[in-house]
Amino acid sequence: MLPNGAKRFYDRVETVQDGEAVGIALDGRAVRTPAGNDLHLPSAALAEALREEWDAQVGSIDPATMPMMQLACTVIDRVRPNRALIVEQTAAYGGTDMLCYLSESPADLVARQREEWGAMLAWAADGLSAPLECASGVMHVTQPPESLEALKTALDGLDPWRLTAVAQMTQVLGSLVLALAVAEVRIDARKAFELSVLDEVFQAERWGEDREAIQRRRAMESEIISAGRFLDLL
Repeated sequence: MLPNGAKRFYDRVETVQDGEAVGIALDGRAVRTPAGNDLHLPSAALAEALREEWDAQVGSIDPATMPMMQLACTVIDRVRPNRALIVEQTAAYGGTDMLCYLSESPADLVARQREEWGAMLAWAADGLSAPLECASGVMHVTQPPESLEALKTALDGLDPWRLTAVAQMTQVLGSLVLALAVAEVRIDARKAFELSVLDEVFQAERWGEDREAIQRRRAMESEIISAGRFLDLL
């Protein structure tokens, strides 16, 4: 469980083999998810990452410092029992993928978007059989139905663990293409984040930015990096 604010009530944290899966035990007692399900993890590497998160808690337990645990619980409690809905909701981002909406100006920003975002869209067309149309500004562009179906097929082919990470990245990035590119090891999570804020960083370099924008971007980066690490640990 993730007892937010509770005092650390255990001394020993260890990984425990449970059939083909691995679990976490606190003083010999198996950790369960917030919904009371067994915390069965698919890899020793992920289990070790969770063990480290539990062991790093000092004084009181802070779930915000346990991103791998939170993602694992999301897989078990939310994604597995609602897989079709998660696929549907995440696939919907393909129709409004941020990479398809180029800025109208300035010219150097547009050129950078065409080069860097264009490379990702070219990969989607070739690697996922999902060519997407682009537009300038905020006018909606209708995507080819067969491309949207190809993106959904790519999502549906992911196991629940990878689907969870991709769904989180898609929501934060605003781009299904970037999230799938990370899952397919086309780019890493940090590069996906950088591409998603390309226009924002460009404007900040030119005009400056406030503290709130910096904090928002850091929080976004943290979520993306955590989801990318989760994929790597699988």
